[in-house]
Amino acid sequence: MPNPYSGRPAHTFWKRAVSDRHFSDLDNIIPRIEGLDTAKIATAGSCFAQHIGHNLKIRGLNYMDMEAPSKLLSDAAAAKLGYGIYSCRYGNIYTSRQLLQLVREAFGEAKPLDTIWEKDGRFYDALRPSIEDGGFGSVAEVRVLRERHLRRVRRMFETMDVFVFTMGLTETWASTQDGTVYPTAPGVVAGNYDPALYEFVNLRFSEVMADMEAARARIHRANPSARFLLTVSPVGLAATATDNHVLTATTHSKSVLRAVAGELSAAHDDVTYFPSYEIIVGQPSRHSLYEPDLREVSAFGVREVMRQFFEVNKIGQATGPASEEIDNDFGYEQCDDALLTKEFAE
Repeated sequence: MPNPYSGRPAHTFWKRAVSDRHFSDLDNIIPRIEGLDTAKIATAGSCFAQHIGHNLKIRGLNYMDMEAPSKLLSDAAAAKLGYGIYSCRYGNIYTSRQLLQLVREAFGEAKPLDTIWEKDGRFYDALRPSIEDGGFGSVAEVRVLRERHLRRVRRMFETMDVFVFTMGLTETWASTQDGTVYPTAPGVVAGNYDPALYEFVNLRFSEVMADMEAARARIHRANPSARFLLTVSPVGLAATATDNHVLTATTHSKSVLRAVAGELSAAHDDVTYFPSYEIIVGQPSRHSLYEPDLREVSAFGVREVMRQFFEVNKIGQATGPASEEIDNDFGYEQCDDALLTKEFAE
């Protein structure tokens, strides 16, 4: 053998696998995951994860929906209240620290101190502030609904076969009292920002890695056969609380998350990495899979990622419209971070 690269497969060479391929014709990039056709699949994560859950449902797979709304609500109305977007009504889980916090709280091993924010006489669950537009009528109502929610989350972790988690951000805001982290900064949806009570945290590689390892280990204690499918959201930061340019901050955050996902999938047989990030962000797409703002992924881009995933795994024929016409612009995407730029929309 002339050198160790001689005879290697085509997908290991840039020219043969990328330069000479259209993005829709990339091969050996999507993983095959055995048993997905019958597995109970749960989803959580950043906004991009909402599209994964949507596609699992419309393609007839065994998608777990643990918190059903009133039958009097339409699907769109229920989604605006946070139902059916993920497997439980936890809203967006952007960071590894949020995930670990939820796991520990669901199993009764943590009880965050500052969990209820107020605005205009209405009360919000600070750990999922966007699930109820306009908030709740009392603190008691928030607490009762959260306890009910946590029971469903625990049941999900105990009974799922595959957990799909989309890693979104490293930046977060935390309570200075006990380190509780939130999906958005106080004052964006509700509450008031007080620098004595809240601090900015930008999780480092070692911290994200430790969070994910701890979350995986705790879930396995309750559900030893659970498998994990990790993705990294290709959606850029809406805003950064660092002093860096938002483009630099986005690259840093996504690089950390991608590296952690790679380390976890290399270290554990029950963890698989799904490269939705590479399909959308990679050079072959030439940014054609983004909306004009170069941040949000277009419906076409989502459709392309989902098409490749389901075709490679030979599962999930669409019900209703033909698979190439599946509506991925489903009109009720719920993103806390997008609220950061609302005041600069014009």
